Amino acid sequence: MPRVRDFGGQLALRIFRSHFPFDIRHCGTPPSAQRSALFMSTPIATILTHPGSAHKDEFLACSVLIALHPAPIVRREPSPADLADPATAVVDVGHQHAPELNNFDHHQLPKDHPPTCSLSLVLQHLGLYEDARQFCDWLETAEWFDCRGPLTTAKRLDVSPGALAKLISPIDITLLRRFALAPRLEPGQPLWEIMRMIGEDLLDYVKSLRARLDFIGEHAEIWTIDLAGTPAKILFLPRTDPLPDDPSMGIDRYIENRGLADDVVGTVSPDRRSTGYGLSRYRDSARLDFTRIADQPGIHFAHARGFVAKTSATDLTLLKQFLSLSGVAPTIP
Repeated sequence: MPRVRDFGGQLALRIFRSHFPFDIRHCGTPPSAQRSALFMSTPIATILTHPGSAHKDEFLACSVLIALHPAPIVRREPSPADLADPATAVVDVGHQHAPELNNFDHHQLPKDHPPTCSLSLVLQHLGLYEDARQFCDWLETAEWFDCRGPLTTAKRLDVSPGALAKLISPIDITLLRRFALAPRLEPGQPLWEIMRMIGEDLLDYVKSLRARLDFIGEHAEIWTIDLAGTPAKILFLPRTDPLPDDPSMGIDRYIENRGLADDVVGTVSPDRRSTGYGLSRYRDSARLDFTRIADQPGIHFAHARGFVAKTSATDLTLLKQFLSLSGVAPTIP
């Protein structure tokens, strides 16, 4: 199972507390950056979305908006005055996509238009959409689910509709239900604050991951290690000072982007809980079983299922030895 690459709780950074929520120079192309800077400098007094049932797209779109503009959220139908007022952001309602007026609805788009939801439109206006589509694996599915419905989305994912239902958690249900029941949400109210945290983490993740991938590219090494008589590739990321809050963040994405996913079987990255390293399978490769080194000096944890181990060792020769001792011969089809 790859590490969590989503924005849910993995990042501790909060760079959105300064006067501007983030450095727009690093987001998107210059034209989109200019639009984003204008967006952030234009005061938004109210964020308006539709009443009735709540959906993930407007929930997340509103979350992103309040991370940038801490305005109340109102759930009602927009008036012509609302649509004409750039100080009122109208989200997922109003049949108008006019980013210059902060109107972000997609329901008026042609039925054969590529799946686009209100969150898509907000991220496009911020110049973050392309990075979000690349880094957030859930975004395309959310677009399809909102625009094409569960049956078509399940078919696209090559799963049964029942499988999608099994992935819904009480977190999804409660947040959307409470959002639907609230005609108005103000700063300081628990749900509003949770939504702002979600928006901050999403923006933080999308913005910081590209810089993180560049960092990994500068420091990572690809080792070739003999595993039970057959060579295999391991990605090694050395410890740096200062150490990132989440040292393993972005490693899986980096491996994919470099086209190494079919070659790499494991990773060695700094352990944030100690001065040593974590040894992990990549995509749960059967080529590594870390229970084989559980009793080795310097190994202070090896999971019973063999997919991860922790060591206080920092000597590269010893780390490579641990990997080699954990090796499993490839299965012959």
